[in-house]
Amino acid sequence: MIKKQMDIANQISEQEIVYHLYFTQALIFLVALALGIYLFTPATFFAIWQWDVREILLYGGGCAALVLFVDFLLIRYVPEQWYDDGGINEKLFRSRSVPHIFIMTAMIAFCEELLFRGVIQTHVGLLFASVIFGLLHIRYWRRWLLLVAVVSLSFWIGFIYEWTGNLWVTIFAHFLIDFILALHIRYRTEEVNSDA
Repeated sequence: MIKKQMDIANQISEQEIVYHLYFTQALIFLVALALGIYLFTPATFFAIWQWDVREILLYGGGCAALVLFVDFLLIRYVPEQWYDDGGINEKLFRSRSVPHIFIMTAMIAFCEELLFRGVIQTHVGLLFASVIFGLLHIRYWRRWLLLVAVVSLSFWIGFIYEWTGNLWVTIFAHFLIDFILALHIRYRTEEVNSDA
């Protein structure tokens, strides 16, 4: 399956991958919006959005720092093929500008956390939200390390949401993780290309 993903990644242009990312995130946002309108009252919806900068930076930033520490240890010490998603992330981020990466990762964090934490976890629970999050990351299913990492990440962020009850905390954590890892991919690829 990874070889198939690599073949697909090689056949699809960077612009198509970016288009698919935006399309997928728009779909996730629309599902979250539709479910949210059905499941929330205005009071319960606004209760999960607490603009507490200290809490957002401390818990969201701390959560992200721990995840990034583990991720960079894995990147450094495990064989690269264990951590390879078939080239999709590299193709997605290697040529993007930093502002574009910022926008993309902010959108991903907002849309995914709105659906998985804000709607699903709030109404069905941490276990169900984390399992669904893992199932939707289908391209990681054949790489046990990536699958374990994404499901563990979902449980960890879900735990932080359970603890704080603040969706901004998890959005910030998710954003920092994705943004820093995307920058790592971009600059690592740039470094490899300049060495070649």
